[in-house]
Amino acid sequence: MTFRHLRIFITVCDLLNMTAAADALFMSQPAVSQAISDLEKYYGVRLFERLSRKLYLTHAGEKLLSYARQMIRMSRDSEIEIRTLNETGTVRIGASVTVGAYVLPKLVSGFQKSNAQVKAEVIEDNTAQIEKLILRDQLDLALVEGETVSSDLIQRPFTEDELVLICGRQHRFAQLPEVEPHDLEKEPFIIRERGSGTRKTFEDVMTGASLSWKAIWTCNNADSIKMAVSEGLGISVISERAVKNEVHSGLLCVKKINGLRFKRQFKIIYHKNKYLTQSMQKFIDLCFK
Repeated sequence: MTFRHLRIFITVCDLLNMTAAADALFMSQPAVSQAISDLEKYYGVRLFERLSRKLYLTHAGEKLLSYARQMIRMSRDSEIEIRTLNETGTVRIGASVTVGAYVLPKLVSGFQKSNAQVKAEVIEDNTAQIEKLILRDQLDLALVEGETVSSDLIQRPFTEDELVLICGRQHRFAQLPEVEPHDLEKEPFIIRERGSGTRKTFEDVMTGASLSWKAIWTCNNADSIKMAVSEGLGISVISERAVKNEVHSGLLCVKKINGLRFKRQFKIIYHKNKYLTQSMQKFIDLCFK
């Protein structure tokens, strides 16, 4: 029994004539008769009485007609609703910590102003955890600053970011025009946790320059790092976006490092087999604007 059988059955019920039903459905009369016969065999009952070349709906036929109309209506309604979800519904967005704090809020705000019918759900964590959520289909797409490792993910850079060296106002670096790379090896660092894109960029650049470092404090958010550095407990390398207010107020100092820069790209990621709805594609397009 299929929806095709039910649609034919409903049309025959409405017209009480096989030939007229066939014409309405652009089918042959034998095909219509066969569909009704299939239904009667499937349910083991007669759906129509055939008397004097006229059709009369049996009691079983009346029962089935009620259900058939309901099932066809539900099928039509579900199709409309599911197709509508392509343009509405929910977009589940992940973000690593820096992107989540300093880039994503404006993007989501701009997205919802032009797509008010779409609900955006956001989860923020470090890059490694966000990658796991994408692979488990617990997120539709994500914005991250770190590198992902799975070959099942598509990565598309959408903007650049730079990490800067920060210190407190009383730190010895504060009075220097710039810091020599080897001086970094003598200082205690306050850095992000493993799995963070910020930490990965820091470690890669330091290792590439053959520089060692000593971490005395590991934090999972930028605010803790900034407060600890402002209290003179150590130095850090953090996104320039994250310290604009503190530098402007004089709470922190940003110092250039001679011959050393910590550049990276923010990327949008999603599973290579992910079906992108119109809403998801609109959010992706917004990131590249």
